[in-house]
Amino acid sequence: MPIAIDVKGKKILLIGGGRIAWHKIESLQQYADNIQVVALEVSEKIKASGILYQEKSYDPSDLEGATLVYACTNISQLNQQVLEDGHQLNLLVNVVDSPAHCDFVSPAIYRRNYISVAVTSNAQDVYEAIAIRNRIKEMLNHDHS
Repeated sequence: MPIAIDVKGKKILLIGGGRIAWHKIESLQQYADNIQVVALEVSEKIKASGILYQEKSYDPSDLEGATLVYACTNISQLNQQVLEDGHQLNLLVNVVDSPAHCDFVSPAIYRRNYISVAVTSNAQDVYEAIAIRNRIKEMLNHDHS
């Protein structure tokens, strides 16, 4: 079910601090101002971004106060634990790169000013969603040239 959520001021938590987490952060920063990361190792890009981060082992208490949670590690058991812990707290959890284990998926988004266009394939064909998003972007940019 596609919806738009106001996440300003809400805690968006990413468990994992590598390349996949950074990719999510890049898109989340357009909408969220309280992104936090917990990981044993946090990439230099994340550290330099100004995002709040903790270099430590994940603990279920890290989820407290979160609105959305992204499990972004390359350790499937840890991602599964984050999912289970999130469900215990009635949180929506996205296990990145595992649509079958997601409560929500992130669409391909084009944003200009206050207008956002999102295209989703419900995680069935991410590349097709991105291609359609890019065609919409070209069309909208052409119309406003």
